Amino acid sequence: MEKCLLLGNGGREAVIAEYVSKDYSLYSIMPYENPSISNYVQASKGKFIIGNPFDKELVKKFIQEEKIQNCVISSDNLLQDGLIDLARELGLKTFGPTSKGAKIEWSKTYALDIVKKLAPEMVINNYNVTNIEDLRKAIDNYNDDNFVVKPEGLTGGKGVKVGGVHFHGKEEGYNYAKDCLKESGKVIIQDKVEGREFTVTGLTDGKNIVITPTTFDYPYRFDEDKGPGTGGMGCLGFDNGLLPFLTKEDIEICHNLMKKTIEYVNKDSLEFNGVIYGGFFKCSDGIKFIEFNARFGDPESLNILNAIETPFAELFKNIQNQTLSDSNCRFKKINTFTVYVVSPNYAITSSKEPCKFTLKKEEIEKQGAKIYFASTKHIEGNNYESVGNSRLFAVVCTAENMEDAKEKVYNALKGNVDSILNYRKDIGTMYIH
Repeated sequence: MEKCLLLGNGGREAVIAEYVSKDYSLYSIMPYENPSISNYVQASKGKFIIGNPFDKELVKKFIQEEKIQNCVISSDNLLQDGLIDLARELGLKTFGPTSKGAKIEWSKTYALDIVKKLAPEMVINNYNVTNIEDLRKAIDNYNDDNFVVKPEGLTGGKGVKVGGVHFHGKEEGYNYAKDCLKESGKVIIQDKVEGREFTVTGLTDGKNIVITPTTFDYPYRFDEDKGPGTGGMGCLGFDNGLLPFLTKEDIEICHNLMKKTIEYVNKDSLEFNGVIYGGFFKCSDGIKFIEFNARFGDPESLNILNAIETPFAELFKNIQNQTLSDSNCRFKKINTFTVYVVSPNYAITSSKEPCKFTLKKEEIEKQGAKIYFASTKHIEGNNYESVGNSRLFAVVCTAENMEDAKEKVYNALKGNVDSILNYRKDIGTMYIH
């Protein structure tokens, strides 16, 4: 069995680990032991070490000593830092873009420039600001806080702030934009538009793109979409691969832009394979572009990979051979439902004080649900501890009926999750239609 290195250790990597480990001996370098990933490593007779996955000398040594042939990375920071570039230099087959390819995510101005060339009708009016004087002028184009502030670089899905939602009043928006400008030398000010937000994920071999089932994410911290934005508190996907407010034509418009973007990025050399996903608005005057990501979303990946029918080895082979197609990358017609469980401090304070909690993992799994750990360490028995201040673990179910999937997740959570932990109780009941 060939060996595959997976770098990154959030919930997204936990579900990738599950599917990679079915076909490969799984290897990993983790800053702390993610219980899900370590279980999949052990089950596949692979190996993991505790270390810094950004340490290129450590990664190189591990690859060479363990004679690893393949590498999968779907973490924004690791991709920006060029870990795929390193794996390719060492002769590995890779899933994920180079740092240059991933620029469509880590530079929002670069992505916008591409979309302006390829599909100008999809661009929302914006100001690409590089100095404080132009920032003031851009903000003064608005009578109130009817604008959006977008940092230039990576923010883990939590940096974009919307007027009237995340900040109130023109000056509060200006001050946040000023901080972003100070941070990276660039900030984008964009019109606030009315529409339905959605994402479209594509698997790509660098030439062809297969669109996965579309998912609907709940990014706000509390029920009724209240509180700060997060990396995502839950997600669902329908058995027809669409969302109720989307048509196949809507998806095709996004598909075409994503395919042209991949062709543009790869025009001189193969810089991009793996996953591209785009954020979009469906507005009264058409589909509008928000941003690109160069990897799986989290929690979206939990839904998408739990619906995939094609073995990962077959997917990986077709990506390497640039023979990916809808006929060799297939998805089950199934409903998927995910809820993330978080610590009380998540997205509320910056405190990284460990949160100790209990979890009846076996009881949850007995009810037909899966658990994917993220920022969590296993202590012993039913005792766990948070790492940093991010999401702790996700609970996922699939079913032929969406209500059944939803009921299974929430029933599995009842009585099996420590009462000090939080999760949204309204995933699947709001904002779908």
